[in-house]
Amino acid sequence: MRLRRKRRILRCLRRRRELKPVSNNTQAIRRDDILLMSVVRNEKIRLPFFLEYYRKLGINHFLFVDNNSDDGSFEFLKEQADVSVWRTTTSYKRASYGLDWSNYLLRKYAHDHWVLSVDPDEFFIYPFCDTRPIRALTDWLDGSAVRSFGTMLIDMYPEGPVDADPYAEGQNPFEIARWFDPGNYMITKNPEYKNLWIQGGPRARVFFQDNPSKAPALNKIPLVKWNRRYVYVSSTHSLLPRGLNQVYDEWGGEKASGSLLHAKLINTLGEKAREELLRGQHYRGSGEYKAYATQLEDKPVFWCEWSEAYINWRQLEILGLMSKGNWA
Repeated sequence: MRLRRKRRILRCLRRRRELKPVSNNTQAIRRDDILLMSVVRNEKIRLPFFLEYYRKLGINHFLFVDNNSDDGSFEFLKEQADVSVWRTTTSYKRASYGLDWSNYLLRKYAHDHWVLSVDPDEFFIYPFCDTRPIRALTDWLDGSAVRSFGTMLIDMYPEGPVDADPYAEGQNPFEIARWFDPGNYMITKNPEYKNLWIQGGPRARVFFQDNPSKAPALNKIPLVKWNRRYVYVSSTHSLLPRGLNQVYDEWGGEKASGSLLHAKLINTLGEKAREELLRGQHYRGSGEYKAYATQLEDKPVFWCEWSEAYINWRQLEILGLMSKGNWA
């Protein structure tokens, strides 16, 4: 595992030449700032609300890699004072699906910072997030000598077909996609990296009903007190050193955990699926996007009689989808 980690570090150092700074405002990062890392392509429609949401949560500075967007994404990002953005026109797939780029920027700029690594359709929810900023969480984690914080990805969806209610730039996507599956999840432990592996939810029900083992993983470890020796090895599903992956209690208790509300299942999904199929830059030959493109032709409805409308984090804790642990 130590050798794998060193190889990952060498990979990201080699790939750093692919990143061209568009707006590097990292000189403004203060020692105790909380950072956010994201790799994006053609996400201009999502970015205004994304930035608003995380600024309100307490993020101090954003690190973005723009992978050759042509919809105005990087032009928008470079105008933001609290954003640093790098642009690359090279292969997302050859860069370990963007991990080489983000691992390099985390190594260079996030050492000894709490950093949240998320996609532009993921929105971090944690215990007491309605009354406490993210710094309250990171201060508690520091005081508890905890360096990583786990979440479960919760796919949100509308009541009707995904294309029935178009999403507008700057809109809260959960005004459209306010429903989720309260159950229907499978969980195992990865024997190699010691992380949990969670699958299920509406994408497994609709897109992978014939082969649920191929459904996307829902376990993520997005919040980490970063050290330049750390690397992500599979999206934000797992890290090295392996100890960072143990965000659960093996002895019958509960560690605090959060959720990522996933705003993927809205009308933008069809266009995104077609684009990514043409590019062929995603995992398993873009198999996930092939499933999306095929099934979306039939205008599927994710809502079912067991669907629940999202209220707040306490609802998710009652359902066992996250936990406040011993954080009071």
